[in-house]
Amino acid sequence: MNIPELKHRIGIPEGVSVAYQDGECSVKGPKGELTREMYDSKLTVETGKEEVSVSGKNVRRNDKALLGTWKAHLKNMINGVNSGFKYEMKIVYSHFPMKVAVKGNVVITDNYLGEKAPRKAAIVGETKVVVKGKDIRIEGIDKEAVGQTAANIENSTTINNRDRRVFQDGIYVVSKGVISNE
Repeated sequence: MNIPELKHRIGIPEGVSVAYQDGECSVKGPKGELTREMYDSKLTVETGKEEVSVSGKNVRRNDKALLGTWKAHLKNMINGVNSGFKYEMKIVYSHFPMKVAVKGNVVITDNYLGEKAPRKAAIVGETKVVVKGKDIRIEGIDKEAVGQTAANIENSTTINNRDRRVFQDGIYVVSKGVISNE
């Protein structure tokens, strides 16, 4: 079934500008700039001063899904350059005290379950990772990079060959959201 025309509108806050040219969308704001490739022959992106619209004609099921995806990406890009995203993680251990440190673009976990070799997790993109005691704070303007960095850190402390009900040591996401402008 075709939908004759479908259009999504996204408001642009003050201080943020959106430009679309040759299938590439770029969003600039007070925290930085993000770009993303968005090209499809059936769908169009139109930018203005106060809103961005993503639309398509004779839209089918896959095109409708792609329109929703583009809308979500644009909202995340606008929120990212306007205020940014944060994830908070907690270091949990009961058997062996873990040491977590950031060195360059890698988060290194030493003494995880008494292991001699350190475990490493990659920091994606321009994401900032800060370790304070048993808390880890991950911040950045790209939601996907911040989320992937948190996932890398959490996956670096997976438990193998032990009962997960007893050995609950690891690094876990506690909260995530938009950085509030204080």
